[in-house]
Amino acid sequence: MAKKFYYGGQAVIEGVMMRGQKAMVTAVRRPGGGLALDTRLLGGIYSGWMRRTPLIRGVIVLIEVMVLGIKTLLYSANVSLEEEEAEISGWLVWLLVAVSLAVSVALFFMAPLFLTKLLDPYITSSLVFSLIEGFIRAALIILYLVVIGLVPDIKRYFAYHGAEHKAVNAYEAGVPLEVEAVRKYSTAHVRCGTSFLFTIIIIAIIVFAFVGLPSLWLMVLSRILLLPVIAAFGYEVIYFGGRHTDSALVRAILAPGRWLQRLTTREPDDTQLEVALSALRKVVELDQTEEAVQPSTSASVSS
Repeated sequence: MAKKFYYGGQAVIEGVMMRGQKAMVTAVRRPGGGLALDTRLLGGIYSGWMRRTPLIRGVIVLIEVMVLGIKTLLYSANVSLEEEEAEISGWLVWLLVAVSLAVSVALFFMAPLFLTKLLDPYITSSLVFSLIEGFIRAALIILYLVVIGLVPDIKRYFAYHGAEHKAVNAYEAGVPLEVEAVRKYSTAHVRCGTSFLFTIIIIAIIVFAFVGLPSLWLMVLSRILLLPVIAAFGYEVIYFGGRHTDSALVRAILAPGRWLQRLTTREPDDTQLEVALSALRKVVELDQTEEAVQPSTSASVSS
């Protein structure tokens, strides 16, 4: 019997994207109040054997979150500006992916490394070095989330993030996908990208401790080359946790990631819930009616 597919997605500008087995659906609130619904089939890399293979799938998910995430963000921006027909160039998407990846690595991997190196004369243990670096990395991420959470537009974005989680939680509970039934569900979810981020922080501490204390250029190189490895193991932790939420031990291990979600989610209003539910209903419908859909053992990480 094929394993159950777990839906997930991400918030976009005035909307929500939901990812299914073979397609993704983005629902965006138009300036005039109506809904724009965009359906796109997923390429083979996002639905093929690599997306179902342990460890490899974590790297694919990282690529998926960045590439598909930027595509849906650009689409939602066009809808918000009433330029829905504007074409999204492939080179622009990859350029934005490259820039966002470079900024993320510089801010959350290079900066903690260089700040920790300032204490180098006082550190003789690679484990202690990695723990301090991990603490600085976590502090920078939390500070970043707190600061951007003060921006009104980001607050609305985080509310759509909360709407996405409520919709997925309700679907997994088996209740009707209607606003009244979904409203009571939590804005936190075990497979959230924020939890994935926290898991990466912890795994990075362990992995970088094994790197030791080589020369600075080797440490810089390790922070770049080992990122896919860390993402791969991080996804497996989230993947396992999403299927064992009935375990008190698993819930305790993943609890800090859920706490961190308080910074990236807000309580949505009913109109935002309506948008998230529209996307989820459509992608579920596509999976149920598309004859070409193959059994999948993967899960989507919600951002």
